[in-house]
Amino acid sequence: MAMAFSSIETPGYVGFANLPNQVHRKSVKKGFEFTLMVVGESGLGKSTLVNSLFLTDLYPERIIPDAIEKQKQTVKLEASTVEIEERGVKLRLTVVDTPGFGDAIDNSNSFSAILEYIDEQYERFLRDESGLNRRNIVDNRIHCCFYFISPFGHGLKPLDVEFMKKLHSKVNIVPVIAKADCLTKKEILRLKCRIMQEIESHGIKIYPLPDCDSDEDEDYKEQVKQLKEAVPFAVCGANTLLEVKGKKVRGRLYPWGVVEVENPDHCDFIKLRTMLITHMQDLQEVTQEVHYENYRSDRLAKGIKGKENGIKQERENNVNAQTVANSALSEKDRILQEKEAELARMTEMLAQMQARMQAQH
Repeated sequence: MAMAFSSIETPGYVGFANLPNQVHRKSVKKGFEFTLMVVGESGLGKSTLVNSLFLTDLYPERIIPDAIEKQKQTVKLEASTVEIEERGVKLRLTVVDTPGFGDAIDNSNSFSAILEYIDEQYERFLRDESGLNRRNIVDNRIHCCFYFISPFGHGLKPLDVEFMKKLHSKVNIVPVIAKADCLTKKEILRLKCRIMQEIESHGIKIYPLPDCDSDEDEDYKEQVKQLKEAVPFAVCGANTLLEVKGKKVRGRLYPWGVVEVENPDHCDFIKLRTMLITHMQDLQEVTQEVHYENYRSDRLAKGIKGKENGIKQERENNVNAQTVANSALSEKDRILQEKEAELARMTEMLAQMQARMQAQH
């Protein structure tokens, strides 16, 4: 019995409209991989914010060092991976933390370990991509970096400027004002304006939220507009559930009231999470098409240069070897000539002696 398909009965219908659903189903089934890096001085609430964002505990066994240990410690990178599943969608989230960043008296080497780590992930991906087992590549490249800015200063510190300038060509930077609950709304607006002016004047490239297509709905356009205006995101994190007006909310309790983490009037936490979730794919695409391609082309160019230098060196070695060989040959010839001259001299002396002896007889 032949099976009847409705698409055959509908004239002028092929079924291409189902393609996005197929791609979506396949992606959902496979799951998503995302790596987030958090950079900033100790005590800015990085770990708390990350745990609040993904409703998980990424650092269950962390031991916080005291002030004396902090002075001695160098920047160590800690990668924590957690599998999150929500409504059948799987996310393999890796958060790379940078404890020790900015804690030393001399922070000139603070970013070398971070830059090395980012390059190592690109190098590993490049190696896997060029290898035999290309199907099962685990993508550990840094897709996004939350850079935490202290709310207690008057803008960016020299360390912030220098670090972001070294980092912006390698990774998507999203600036975040930490512990925003210690500032008033006016202070936050003033600090945001100051930071954006400094980012622009120093030529720092932060992650640009993609523009909306003209056919997008108005609600989405408004959401993107609000997200763009919120940069840098002023946030505070909390994992404690408090009761406010009969409702359970995650927040921080102060003598004057409760700061609700998920209340848009209190901080930009929801906006930051919305930006990360709605633009997760774009962050991955920019990492692949811009930052990784830059690294890859530089790496290949260096490889070709290295090969050319190798060939040049080989040629030089060959020329040197030939010169050495020639000099060895000429030395041999000189010794032979000297010996031949000596032999001729001795033969002549012998002939003279024989002539004298014959004359005497």
